[in-house]
Order: sequence, then structure tokens, then C-alpha cells
Amino acid sequence: MSCPICGKETAAKYRPFCSKRCADVDLARWLNGSYVIPGDLAEEDESPADPPAAPQP
Repeated sequence: MSCPICGKETAAKYRPFCSKRCADVDLARWLNGSYVIPGDLAEEDESPADPPAAPQP
């Protein structure tokens, strides 16, 4: 199996990556939005939120 980032042979400690560096590169890509899971955008609730209750004197 080869590392999905650089193509080198994987290391058991960092599987499926070859090193901590490649694992960190992959994580950074997920965190900055480079990887996207395809699908429909989630629809937000269209009903307005209830206003907070007014304090009773």
C-alpha cells in the first residue's frame, strides 16, 4: 500500500500514511476545506427562532 499524499510505502505507525508529516498534510486539507464530501447542502430551519421571553416585573 502506498501513502495517498506522497506515494511512498506506508509505515505501520502512521497507516495509511508514510509519516507524521503526510498525516498532518492530510489533516490540514480536511480542516481548510480542500476535501469535500459530495452531497446536497443542508437546509437550514426556515422557521424564525422564537424571541426570548420578556422578563416579568
